[in-house]
Amino acid sequence: MDRLIDPATFRETLGHYPTGVAVITAIDEAGRPAGMVVGSFTSVSLDPPLVAYLPMRQSRTYARLRTSRHFCVNVLAADQQELCRTFASRTADKFAGVRWRPAPGGSPILDGAVSWIECEVTQELDGGDHVIVLGRVRDLAVVRQALPLLFFQGGYGRFSLPSLTAPADPDLIEGVRMAEAVRDRLETLASEVEADCSVLAKVNDEAVFVMTAGRGGRGSGAAVGHRIPLIPPLGAVFYADADPGEVDQWLGRCPGERDEFRRNLDAVRERGYSLSLMPPQRLDRVAVMDDYSAAEVLPIHERRIRQMIAETALLYEPELTTGRRYDLHSIVVPVPSTDGRTRIALRMSSLPGQADVSTINGWVERLKDAAHAARKTLAERGFPVCAAAG
Repeated sequence: MDRLIDPATFRETLGHYPTGVAVITAIDEAGRPAGMVVGSFTSVSLDPPLVAYLPMRQSRTYARLRTSRHFCVNVLAADQQELCRTFASRTADKFAGVRWRPAPGGSPILDGAVSWIECEVTQELDGGDHVIVLGRVRDLAVVRQALPLLFFQGGYGRFSLPSLTAPADPDLIEGVRMAEAVRDRLETLASEVEADCSVLAKVNDEAVFVMTAGRGGRGSGAAVGHRIPLIPPLGAVFYADADPGEVDQWLGRCPGERDEFRRNLDAVRERGYSLSLMPPQRLDRVAVMDDYSAAEVLPIHERRIRQMIAETALLYEPELTTGRRYDLHSIVVPVPSTDGRTRIALRMSSLPGQADVSTINGWVERLKDAAHAARKTLAERGFPVCAAAG
């Protein structure tokens, strides 16, 4: 007796097998170009040269493609994700603004594709809810020596090739140097407050832990090298002094309502620090950051860290009420620079629980004092920070 297969489990299991991403194109019976994204393209035979792709049986785009005797397989490059999204959408004219040229048989060859393979349809076979379209190769060529676009675990990606000469990001190098300059003060503060203190450096669209001090991460567990994407509400301290364009880019990384995150940003600008509460159910943030910061980051790891950020978004920038007690997750204070870029921020976490407002305000002032001293030390050592800021 056949086992009943759950569709979600089927997709998840097969999603662990990476596939290349291609756009199948043709000129339909009306003389118009048509195209669709497929991840189910495969070579079939060398002699004779045969390939196949598997469109969904109910696909309206395939209904147009099958009116042509020829089709072209365009293998997409890793930098063509936007083009892929265009052809995967329900847009009426997917070729609007897309540059292409005809293959010998007339099928569109998309500009920028890694390679193309033009075929003549030889057979259509039953593939369940898909059709197996068999094609004989008539012409083909490699156009670009570039990494192909991959689909894996529900997300797009590319091969990660090791390199012995890959340079470190300049922002990361600078952040490490700045962190070393303030290490002694942060270690002293961590010991006095009995908390974890760390330095976060802004590297492109991520915050990287470049120094940690304290009790060994008993609470947050953040380690040097841990990365986290700057998706609202995370990263407000890095954008409090940014220009409107940068702020809009930051807000654009989070889908949905932005007004709340703008209010968060305004609060950070006014107070000079960011505050977050511990979630009612303790999340294993360390495991999520471990996976996201690993050398081999999978799409599922990025989804998990985005989900973690989304689930804790309402815990940032709370209004504290005198007389109540709170479990804090973190306090973050920026170390602003004279050029409007906040390169590093000081973070305090793993704080004692059930703290009253007076105690929390005391921690904030201690961290602000450390940030003020850090500005002074860094300015004395020639870093572009504002020594006069309070």
